[in-house]
Amino acid sequence: MATLHDGTTTRWTVSVSKETDTSLRCFLAQRGMKKGDISKFVEEAVKWRVFEQTLAEVREQVADIPPEEMQAIIDEATTAVRQDMREEFARKEA
Repeated sequence: MATLHDGTTTRWTVSVSKETDTSLRCFLAQRGMKKGDISKFVEEAVKWRVFEQTLAEVREQVADIPPEEMQAIIDEATTAVRQDMREEFARKEA
């Protein structure tokens, strides 16, 4: 899998059903993609799946928090981050 930000790669060996392999290759071919694009496709799919799983876990953890309280928490965090960014910007400008 290629990590785009620093140019390093890690080789994975994965096994999928013949049906999945054929489906993916047909899907990529229909979109003008080549064999080498399988790695890019898999990397993107893995990132999305990890994101979805993480999001589901967070939603489960905060499911009992009332919406008004959640909005207050978000607003407080947003205000704090904005203040930190303003202070950092001011230090750089000084």
